Amino acid sequence: MDLAFLHPLYEHSGPWASVYVDTSRHTENTPQERRLTAAAMARELARQGADDATCRAVQHAVEELSHSSEPHGRALFARAGEVVLDPALAARPPQGDWAEWAPLPRVAPLLELADQDPVCVVAYIDRKGADFELRTPLTRERVDTVSGRQYPVHRTATADWSERHFQLKVENTWEHNAAEIADALSVCQEETRADLLVLVGDDRERRAVHERLPRRLQDRVVETDRGQGSRLLDEDVEAARAEHVRRRTEAELERFLAARAPDEKGRTGAVEGVPALVEAAREHRIDELLIRPDSPDAHREVWIGEDPDQVAVRRTELKALGEQHSWAARADDALIRSAVATDASALVVPPEAPEEAPVGGLGALLRWK
Repeated sequence: MDLAFLHPLYEHSGPWASVYVDTSRHTENTPQERRLTAAAMARELARQGADDATCRAVQHAVEELSHSSEPHGRALFARAGEVVLDPALAARPPQGDWAEWAPLPRVAPLLELADQDPVCVVAYIDRKGADFELRTPLTRERVDTVSGRQYPVHRTATADWSERHFQLKVENTWEHNAAEIADALSVCQEETRADLLVLVGDDRERRAVHERLPRRLQDRVVETDRGQGSRLLDEDVEAARAEHVRRRTEAELERFLAARAPDEKGRTGAVEGVPALVEAAREHRIDELLIRPDSPDAHREVWIGEDPDQVAVRRTELKALGEQHSWAARADDALIRSAVATDASALVVPPEAPEEAPVGGLGALLRWK
């Protein structure tokens, strides 16, 4: 998972209010229930020591959800009287509404609840061009239209010389349009950073575009003959997303397990356990952080300073490094802050993954020095 969307949370110092709200239930009493939730979240933050301005900002933001039709929920992160980030929860609802006031924002649950489903570009292809639709877990939008040559695009059934010449022109038109669509789709993928490209249309048109896509995109392509607007097309897209996530997760876990073994120089490309991860964070060596939600290591307390690489297992270590101000924080949130600062990524390890990946619930693939 790309963690760039979390950058706004680490441009300011704490403490932070972190609030998770379930919006999955919708009844005629929902607006009143959301207002009660808003007041309850503000009271809970005040009880934990949050300032009045931040409590009011959170209460107002939750009240704004009174008529929300979001299917799962929303997370809110606020400080100094301002809600800084309020992402939707695209995967599933939180386990109840809750709020926490802490030195760091509680983002670890967000990585699990903010859907990891890949972004898709669905290309509706015909002989004259294509329409591209961007699908994220919560939205769909038309992002581009490609209009190729419009004539000639249909064959004839006769076989004399003039008709064969005409059919050759038809073949050239198809090939030209397929190349234009493939070029535009490649650009669209770069701009949207889409994980999957779903090609919709007749077999010949799909195949012609697929063959002309760059090699770097070939393993991102899924073809389907479902019609535009079909429920079966939506099912195909969701199945492709699920398979993509499964394969990506399996590949990263295999990479992690293999990297734990020392090379001929005794170096390892992966570490696990809080002490080793803290050391890697201080050295800016985390490339991908692996997190198993609610694992023992995730709950473990570490000490942090004002900067993302100021993290230690013991408070005295920070003082030895010259940091005069320190706060206790959860290991998962402290390591996520460090990962965001160095443009690392994260992988939420699913419950069905082998327990040894990683032991204790936190691990990382490393960058070489």
